[in-house]
Amino acid sequence: MPPSYAQSKAVRSSVETPTEFWGVAARDISWFRTPDEILHHDPADGPNPYTWFKGGQLNTCYNAVDRHADRDHVALIYDSPITGIKQKFTYVQLLDEIQVFAGVLRSHGVRKGDTVLVYMPMIPQAVVAMLACARLGAVHSVVFGESLCTAGGFAPKELAKRIDDCKPNVIVSASFGIESTKVIPYKPLKTIGNSSLNFPHHPSIEPSTEPSPTAMLDTAISHCQHKPGIRIIYQRPEQQPASLNFDGGDRDWVQELRWVRDEGAQVKDCVSVESSDPLYILYTSGTTGVPKGVVRETGGHAVALLWTMKNLFGLKKGDTFFCASDIGWVVGHSYIVYGPLFYGITTILYEGKPISTPDAGAFWRVICEYSVSAMFTAPTAIRAIRREDPDGELPPKYHIHKTLKALFLAGERSDPGTIAYCQSVIGKNARVVDNYWSTEIGSPITATCLGLATSPTITGIAPIKPGSAGIAVPGNNVRVILDETHEEATGPGQFGNIVLKLPLTPSAFPTLWNNAAGYKKSYFERFPGYLDTGDAGIVDEEGYVHIMSRTDDIINVAGHRLSTGSIEQILSAHDAVAECCVVPIPDPLKGHKPLGFVVVKHTNHSFFGHSNDPENWTTLPPKLMAEMVQAVRRDLGAIACFEKALIVKNLPKTRSGKVLRRCIRDMVDGKEVKVPATIEDELVIGEVRDTLARVGMLAPVGGVVKAKL
Repeated sequence: MPPSYAQSKAVRSSVETPTEFWGVAARDISWFRTPDEILHHDPADGPNPYTWFKGGQLNTCYNAVDRHADRDHVALIYDSPITGIKQKFTYVQLLDEIQVFAGVLRSHGVRKGDTVLVYMPMIPQAVVAMLACARLGAVHSVVFGESLCTAGGFAPKELAKRIDDCKPNVIVSASFGIESTKVIPYKPLKTIGNSSLNFPHHPSIEPSTEPSPTAMLDTAISHCQHKPGIRIIYQRPEQQPASLNFDGGDRDWVQELRWVRDEGAQVKDCVSVESSDPLYILYTSGTTGVPKGVVRETGGHAVALLWTMKNLFGLKKGDTFFCASDIGWVVGHSYIVYGPLFYGITTILYEGKPISTPDAGAFWRVICEYSVSAMFTAPTAIRAIRREDPDGELPPKYHIHKTLKALFLAGERSDPGTIAYCQSVIGKNARVVDNYWSTEIGSPITATCLGLATSPTITGIAPIKPGSAGIAVPGNNVRVILDETHEEATGPGQFGNIVLKLPLTPSAFPTLWNNAAGYKKSYFERFPGYLDTGDAGIVDEEGYVHIMSRTDDIINVAGHRLSTGSIEQILSAHDAVAECCVVPIPDPLKGHKPLGFVVVKHTNHSFFGHSNDPENWTTLPPKLMAEMVQAVRRDLGAIACFEKALIVKNLPKTRSGKVLRRCIRDMVDGKEVKVPATIEDELVIGEVRDTLARVGMLAPVGGVVKAKL
């Protein structure tokens, strides 16, 4: 890594002298008791024998809200294009809401160390519930309010598994959520449709006399072995109140708050917790087994996230940050809720989509309306916008260049075409920054840090290199371990397993909830002394990290190990391609060959020479196919043996934007398709299956199996 970048110097400092580096960062946190030791090492303490800020005591809610409540600055903006509701909460107002709801939780017996499950849509009450738990020293577990909702009543069983695993004393939920144009009942609803709902941008929701769909929460609890005694339900105003079973433990949010105010039972003081005490549990997506509950420690989480707000995102006091994510995802935890509030700035809670609420200018409207300084979203959201607005005609209408300084992308690999599109729409004076994450680490592993200080002898900001996820963020000792030797790469550009050498950055998880054995097996067994990220890639001669694929997304073509990501990068550079993915298909001679799946840009229909009937959109026209084959041969080599790509309307993805390549690969291989619980739209699996069937590439299979997380 070149020594000329300020970020390079900071990385070396954090790796070589972590105690000094993070000791300085910890001074920005308000401690009730300062740590005795910044980094404690006990070789007998499991596969990850390091503890951050040992002996320190603090409270997350105090650091996020209380210490900023001496001024009337806006903490939270709620913007819901789906319902038409917009609200602003100052730090003073947010603190009041938290103190009252903490009183509600305390009245139901919630104490330090207890667990509370939050199953809510993207509404302010969800943020209040999270911070109220933190205020009491309770551990919250937030579950996506809508993303688990798939056909056939599958979602309640997945929610039930999470309830049984974390055993919450209380569940906090809402009457319903909204997913695109669908109402998702959490509790039994009387009617669904425009007769009782206010969805100004969704006339497609028609009044219905059909019985209410399954009440997700009630059905989930019916599957649980652990039965939480209390369920606090927020009745959303867009719908007639849901039916509550008070004898069975249901409680009304508004009534509970009114009682606390009348009794003066607000929780005015924050509970002091140990730095190593858990703040939250967040369950990761997967395809088999019991859900993995990632545990986040209180102290390291606060120190690391606060450091990133200033030094990575380059934000200043008074800025507004827009993270277009979901609070049920790690990015939403870190950068909708905690990070911005730790820093005392304004954060935006957005209940909408990148397109269709009402159009592909939705994000740009938010940036303009609230003078957003920096935005964070997933590449898949940008690809959806690009597909609808390939020429970038909408952003100039909102003059986003006046305030937007940076656009950060994470969740799925950002191809150079997506980076270039972003740069063209946000303007030359703003930066597009790809950054690489994992739920387990809790903050960016690699990125370009925009806020690090400069000096006369140090170049400030490392240049952006499209196709890479930047260089290591301080605190992350990124290495490459080769499959052949199980040893570290000896030079740049060697393809292998991306790992993190211990100690991990302070925001990283110390264990899995009630699963120490799984923690060791999943992350440290293959490469002791390193965390196995499960990703494959290279570190180039300038220290830039290129994440090419998951380690199970490697194609072995006649003995040559190729990354799916390297082929996808080439295909996505074509003007006709909105997004794509590549999976291996069996080949009797080569072992495997790559097969592409391409989503085309809407404005390029005529380019394909097909009719507008999507049923005819299966194979690429010969000219376009030849161009793609030639591009792969030119940029990767003939060894790739890339010969075929199919057209699909959409790619199957998780809610966080990760393409479910394994599901497609299993269809081709004739295996059971195990659909993860976090899939965004299960119907897309059927669409891909139909495409494969039309070209005779669908192998016999036992059927689709929904995930057992």
